[in-house]
Amino acid sequence: MYVPKPIDTEKIILGKDILELSEKLAKNTHEVWAIQRIKDGWKYGEKRDDQLKTHPGIRPYEELTEEEKEYDRNTSLETLKLIIKLGYKIEKEA
Repeated sequence: MYVPKPIDTEKIILGKDILELSEKLAKNTHEVWAIQRIKDGWKYGEKRDDQLKTHPGIRPYEELTEEEKEYDRNTSLETLKLIIKLGYKIEKEA
């Protein structure tokens, strides 16, 4: 049985700039997901239906509920924390 074992990033604290970056990354994650779904023949629908290829998440990030956005936010935050934990630095050019 598969037991997920992500690298522990609990002690990594992200600064304000990185938190702002995480929201942009979350939005972009959603956009990339939506583009792939659309390329695969999916379209917006009130309910997810794998046979009809409809999904309620195929809409602009800004129109998602906060609960829906949390999935993308968590992915972006954990990715940024892992990058830092592995010793990389993220710096914005001046």
